[in-house]
Amino acid sequence: MSPPVDLREVLESEIKEWHFHIYFHQKNEREHQAALKLRDAVLRLRRDGAFVAVPLWRVNIAPIGPHPVGSYEIWCPSESFAPLFSYLCMNRGDLSILVHPLTKEERKDHEIRNAWIGPSFPLDLSTLPVKSKKVPLQYPSLRLGYSSEKRPLSLEMRKRLGKNVERLLQGEKDAAKAPQDLM
Repeated sequence: MSPPVDLREVLESEIKEWHFHIYFHQKNEREHQAALKLRDAVLRLRRDGAFVAVPLWRVNIAPIGPHPVGSYEIWCPSESFAPLFSYLCMNRGDLSILVHPLTKEERKDHEIRNAWIGPSFPLDLSTLPVKSKKVPLQYPSLRLGYSSEKRPLSLEMRKRLGKNVERLLQGEKDAAKAPQDLM
C-alpha cells in the first residue's frame, strides 16, 4: 500500500485531537505520586498558557478499558500537540505514556496509529469499538481540534507555501528534494 499524496485527501484526513494516557503501576506508590505530580504540572502550565491540555478529572487506580494499569487521560487539540508532547517527553520521568489520535476508528487509533513515550504496555483492544459513526468530540466549548471554527488555509495557499519551502531548501545540501511529478 502506498501512502496518499493527494493534497486534498491528506488535509481532509488530518487528525485534530489526541489522547495522552499516563500509565503507572497502581501498586507502586512512587509511580502513582509521580503521575499525579505530572498531572498537576500540566494543569498549572495549561492555566499559565503553555498549551491547551485537559486531563480527565478521573484518575484510574486500576486497569480500565484497554489500559492494563493505573492511568489517566489528557486530551489535547492538534494546536497544542507539539508543546505538550515535548513537555511530556522531557518530564515523564520513569512513566510510560500512550499517545493516540482520536478518529472514528478507536481500535486502530490504539493499536496501529499509536505511539509510546517510554516503554509500551500490552493493551486489551477487545474493549474498543472497531468503528464509530462520529469522531468523539471532547470539550467543544474550547473551539479547538474538531470543534475549531478557524478556516484552514486553502489548497492554493498550501501549494504556494510548499513551493516556497522547496525554493528555500534548494541550497541546503542535506535536505532531500521533493520528487518531480510525472503528470
